Amino acid sequence: MKNNKYIYIAFALLVFASGCKKSFLDERPSEKVSPEQISEEALRDPSVLNAYTRGLYSSMYNTGTGGTTGHDDFGQKGYDIFSDMLASDMALGSLNYGWYSTVVRYQATKDFTQNAAYIPWRYYYKIIFGANSLIDVLGGNNATFTNKTLAYSMGQAKAMRAYAYFYLTQFYAPKGYGTGTEKILPLYTDAKTTNQPLVTSAVIFDQMIKDLTEATTLLADYGRGSKGEINADVAKGLLAYVYAARGTASDLAQVVSLTDQIVPKFPILAKANVTTDGFNNLSNSANWMWGADLQISSNLDLISWWGQIDIFTYSYAWAGDPKFIDDKLYASIPEDDARKKQFDDNADYGGLLPTGKFFDPARIEGGQRTVVTDYVYMRVEEMILLNAEAKARLNQDALARTELKKLLTERVPNPNFVDALSGEDLKEEIYKQTRIELWGEGKVYLAMKRNKHSITRGTNHLFFSGNTFAYDADELTFPIPQAEVINNPNLNK
Repeated sequence: MKNNKYIYIAFALLVFASGCKKSFLDERPSEKVSPEQISEEALRDPSVLNAYTRGLYSSMYNTGTGGTTGHDDFGQKGYDIFSDMLASDMALGSLNYGWYSTVVRYQATKDFTQNAAYIPWRYYYKIIFGANSLIDVLGGNNATFTNKTLAYSMGQAKAMRAYAYFYLTQFYAPKGYGTGTEKILPLYTDAKTTNQPLVTSAVIFDQMIKDLTEATTLLADYGRGSKGEINADVAKGLLAYVYAARGTASDLAQVVSLTDQIVPKFPILAKANVTTDGFNNLSNSANWMWGADLQISSNLDLISWWGQIDIFTYSYAWAGDPKFIDDKLYASIPEDDARKKQFDDNADYGGLLPTGKFFDPARIEGGQRTVVTDYVYMRVEEMILLNAEAKARLNQDALARTELKKLLTERVPNPNFVDALSGEDLKEEIYKQTRIELWGEGKVYLAMKRNKHSITRGTNHLFFSGNTFAYDADELTFPIPQAEVINNPNLNK
């Protein structure tokens, strides 16, 4: 048996090779250290697994984790931009540099050779491979633990696996869950199996629910070191998203139960801070449930979410490819809604910039060179909106109105207009509030899919202005990429 230091280095090599051109999830350890040896050492010193879990989380913000050198390839927040553009609440202001052109033109959703169709697939399956590798090291899917540290590692791995599968079901399955019989994705539950065939959405959703249910138990008393890690609340939040996407009456009851457990634990972003918070500091954001605390050592600069969205960061939004809120959505925000001021109709940039929502604190145009403003992955306001939506879908209108008003009390002077809403009108209002509240955060596409809502582009889009698309239109879902079709001979068996 190698000594502790040797094993730790082996893990670090496996995990942090993402700093090289190939992601750590493409690589097997080059040293002759087997998973069995690592498992044995982890039983003696569970801290050797910390590098692995850190690697999973860092892959969520590292560049190139989708397998390319593209300046749109930077982890989860990159795909948040993809989804906001597909849902059309985010408009690309110009094409000076070309990034996102194939997304806003709906070319990548119709052509399986496009990089934009490939990089989310590769990223999420890399996350799955990494999670499966950790699960294998911990003894496999059915392992049980008396050691708490090992249990916490397993809980995080299973939650990360489910997180990745969930986004794959949204990006690559036109109807999401659909009827449950549609074959949508290959399923991998260990790191050894390759070239699996497509399985039905029912199989994928059952696996996600199993993983996340087990994760909430394994992480029940986990006191995480930072909000960069998944704890039981985040696992419950992910599980709520999965149940809401499947959407049976019993599923929606689970959404209500899960979000009822989460919401009291976190404060809502106060009205006074809606345009001063900046969505840029995890440690100062008590309403954030999960995010990334970016540091100088994170090595992010112009290839980043901030670079693509924030004109106060030295990158594309500032240099000539700004991102705007859809003008029809902006017009629907009442003047007395605090969120109206999150957007500025800026003549210099030619459109409705999110300069009051997302900004580097120094607010110097093109000023932030090294990105240390943080990433938000999940916040409590999402859970409030999910709760209200689920109650409305269950025809519990009074309870849905009460829940929605929890949020609107901190957004508008008088939220009592909600009291007059019921049925479809109430559901539409909750959907609209989701679009306004979560603009630019990658969550509206998920709401569009689960509510089977069509989208209509406003007048400030470069392409398809005024056009309407159904939620399951070819334009709104990526095809399985060419690389998978070529390299997986069992895909359609």
